[in-house]
Amino acid sequence: MSAARPFPAQEPRDHTLDACFLGPYGENDALLEKLLVEFLRDHVYWRRNFHPEDPPAIATAAAHHPDYLAFESRMRRELHQLSAALKKSVPFHSPRYIGHMASDLLLPGLAAQMLTLPYNPNNVSEDAAPVTVDMEVQAGLQLARMLGYPHDPAQDACAFGHLTSGGTLANYQALRLALALKAFPVALRAAQVPELALPEDDWTAFNLSQAAGIALLERWQQWLAAQAPAARRHWLDKVERERIEQRGLAGFFAAHPSLRVPRVLAPVTAHYSWSKGLKLLGFGRDQLELLPTDGMRLDAAALRDALARCARECQPVLMCVAVLGGTEYGTIDPIDAVLAARDASRRAGLDFAVHVDAAWGGYLATLFRHEDGTLRTRDEVAADYVQFPTPAVHAAFAALGDTDSVTVDPHKLGYLPYGSGAFVCRDHRAMALLAERADYVFHAATPAGYLARYRSLGQFIPEGSKSGAAAAAVYVTHKVLPLDHAHFGALPRATVRAAEAFHARAQRFALELAGVAHALVPFAPDSNLVCLALNPCGNTLPAAANAFVRALHDELRCDPQQPLQLKEFFGSVTSLRPDMLGPAQTTRLLTALGLRADSFDADEDRLLILRHTLMNPYLMDHENGISYIDRYFDFLARRVRALSRNADLRP
Repeated sequence: MSAARPFPAQEPRDHTLDACFLGPYGENDALLEKLLVEFLRDHVYWRRNFHPEDPPAIATAAAHHPDYLAFESRMRRELHQLSAALKKSVPFHSPRYIGHMASDLLLPGLAAQMLTLPYNPNNVSEDAAPVTVDMEVQAGLQLARMLGYPHDPAQDACAFGHLTSGGTLANYQALRLALALKAFPVALRAAQVPELALPEDDWTAFNLSQAAGIALLERWQQWLAAQAPAARRHWLDKVERERIEQRGLAGFFAAHPSLRVPRVLAPVTAHYSWSKGLKLLGFGRDQLELLPTDGMRLDAAALRDALARCARECQPVLMCVAVLGGTEYGTIDPIDAVLAARDASRRAGLDFAVHVDAAWGGYLATLFRHEDGTLRTRDEVAADYVQFPTPAVHAAFAALGDTDSVTVDPHKLGYLPYGSGAFVCRDHRAMALLAERADYVFHAATPAGYLARYRSLGQFIPEGSKSGAAAAAVYVTHKVLPLDHAHFGALPRATVRAAEAFHARAQRFALELAGVAHALVPFAPDSNLVCLALNPCGNTLPAAANAFVRALHDELRCDPQQPLQLKEFFGSVTSLRPDMLGPAQTTRLLTALGLRADSFDADEDRLLILRHTLMNPYLMDHENGISYIDRYFDFLARRVRALSRNADLRP
């Protein structure tokens, strides 16, 4: 291991971060232990004081009975074996881990989740979770504020958010809501509801804006409430029979032959959950149209062309997906350009939802928010960095508040335990279209008021039973670290700075290895995820370059057959495909790497690259003057030089 380089001067240290995590060395073990013991005792006192007149059901002498002792012995043995097995886990806590989207966990969230687990709340409704259901709804409002959505429950058009097992399920919920809102005006027309000023034809009804669709839904609800009970039941049943949720996709579109099944437009970099979601909901994979990118960011011109074609062909579009921090490359799509494309498309009679998949980059929005929730200017944000944010990145975050829904993953850049994803929509009123009834869980009448309505949370979400402990973890963390640049923003600030340092070090690394290997960052990082492309000098074939990167990755990946301590660093790998890059970007990258542009074949149609997720806030260890980024590149240089001498991998 080489000696540490001189460490750059640093502004006065913020010791808040020192208390945020258990720490790479377990430095805050006493703090976590103190919290857990305190609140375990508090939980026991709560049990004892529920009905103190009831005698203990377990006798004191039971702890000495042979059966009791035998059970305790078996339990301890299995727990010790589990503890031993878990020592083979991936060391996400370490600054030597720069692989996938995982890091150490925030202490307030970890402690809140562990504190809540013995109460075992089920956030399906307030009957099963009177405390944590409210916390989940509040957590949704906290995220809405971070995104720039209306977040005051007193407002009619307030946003709504709920937690999911992860971003995949949140994306499914976005599809469900967009389809329900798009199809509902068509159902009203089919039911021939009087006095509502309905659209003149199915195409127009199917292409109302979300705001117009919600306004129509409200008029319907108000009209229905004014009817006598018998008439109300008649019209409610008649409309329900026409809804897509009742008829299903096949029945709905058979009843409306002038309409075609809508498509979802997404960049080719979109997460595979979109393909899964369309198959799960019965659309079929053919309805997902993947659009080309420009530098791994959605090509706005290609989107405009696709929308113009859809308008000409009367092909409805359900949703356009923009990615805020792709899970492979960390790039950020031009959300402002997507919204502008929709404005233009509306003039051609084609409308659709705009959803942002911010599973990875959502919490970066804290960097763009003042403490009062207002947007920071680009100059205000940029003062903390060398290049971040570019004007395009700032414009994308500034546009978030005008989108229709967002996926965010608290268990990624929120540093919270799995699984806690989140779905947030801009206007909660559309959620009424997703409501289900179950008499044994939910009350017959929908409660008045925003917070009261969503305490019957299971009516509106894809899941049934769900963890209230996860909701407590998210809510408490956001209370301890409010979602603005001055509080929670300290975490992504440290990691974006690390990404900038990593990018600069990668450029020096490329110079140091001149004559040994070509190395470059294929796309300037938009967030705290940085990729690195490599090819040994003299090689022109992607297959040989891929073998070289695979060999490097073998030394960076988790191997449960080997002690973890044998690994100096942990990283991940992904790939670049010509169909994803486009001709110009493919030529640029292959030329820079010394590879032939015509050398891809059917078996090797992609280029492997190293992928580094820079979540750990201690990559720049100011306490000890250590840069784990420098140490990583020193390690990588040694391995690249060693592999370049390997006859099996030499071109």
